[in-house]
Amino acid sequence: MTTHGGFEPVFCTVVPPHVLDRLARNDDPALSGPAQRTLVRDSELRARRRVTTEFSLAAAPAVKAPSDRPLRTVYDAGHGTDLPGTEVRAEGQDPGQDATVNRAYSGLGTTFDLFLKAYRRHSIDGDGLPLDATVHYDEGYNNAFWNGEQMVFGDGDGEIFVDFTNSIDVIGHELTHGVTQYTANLTYYGQPGALNESMSDVFGALIKQYSLGQTAAEADWLIGAGILAPDVTGTALRSMKAPGTAYDDDVLGKDPQPATMDDYVRTGRDNGGVHINSGIPNHAFYLAATALGGYAWEKAGLIWYDVLTGGELSPKAFFTDFAGLTVKAARERFGDGGDEFQAVEKAWEQVGVRIL
Repeated sequence: MTTHGGFEPVFCTVVPPHVLDRLARNDDPALSGPAQRTLVRDSELRARRRVTTEFSLAAAPAVKAPSDRPLRTVYDAGHGTDLPGTEVRAEGQDPGQDATVNRAYSGLGTTFDLFLKAYRRHSIDGDGLPLDATVHYDEGYNNAFWNGEQMVFGDGDGEIFVDFTNSIDVIGHELTHGVTQYTANLTYYGQPGALNESMSDVFGALIKQYSLGQTAAEADWLIGAGILAPDVTGTALRSMKAPGTAYDDDVLGKDPQPATMDDYVRTGRDNGGVHINSGIPNHAFYLAATALGGYAWEKAGLIWYDVLTGGELSPKAFFTDFAGLTVKAARERFGDGGDEFQAVEKAWEQVGVRIL
């Protein structure tokens, strides 16, 4: 990866910094303590990611998976922070008694399966990259992340967040950051960063729908529906169907995502609001997918995948750039007068993004 004009190399977490910042300021130490520790840990990991990338310290995996099968390894950090941890389940081994390990293993497999069967992509890098995941990371760690090489899952603090393997879309979201890393490598700042986050939400949602056999109409279009603790007033971290409605909680506050450009948020925090403004392209995908109906990974997903991997998407692309490429991809794959072209064009119009 490159740093694209000085911005940090991508270290991608599913829980946005603005959520953890709010928790870290809570008067209750049971809430603020884990959030503060998570923020510190994320900062350390982000710095390590920068050094590893800039000085090429990361070793390339020595083994490649067979092209039509995943090569998964799940590790247990034992609530420590050394990665990857102790190997607890390798490819082909039967499920054990730890449900977290089993969910991580299954989620890695489903993600591999969707990308292979729907898009003919062989693992995250397109060349059979082994899929590694570490569970039970740190104490009360309120996040899950892709660090450029593997997945890592916290167990949550039990008060606001619970086991991050509970939501297969979280697993798919983070692994898709790997796909983006190996393809368009969208700069993790501002609108390109929001597109980076949106791509992960899009394919995270598709992976969940694929695993459940759901059509676009049947899906809930929620990201992280299983990771909020029972007392939290909310349904998920984000809603692609209705951005800004995922939660409205006394502790977490209100979901700040906009659904259209009318409410675009200008901020210097969260790398220019990458987790906030991603609601706009998220909503455009939802509108296109539901207008087309059927299984969303078959048409809308294919168009988005074509753009992500087609070589024309600049690492510094804005929403208008991406929108124009999706319209072009719809035309090239399905024809100029087809429902696909019209659905994509109308979706961007509805969220207020101009097509160049």
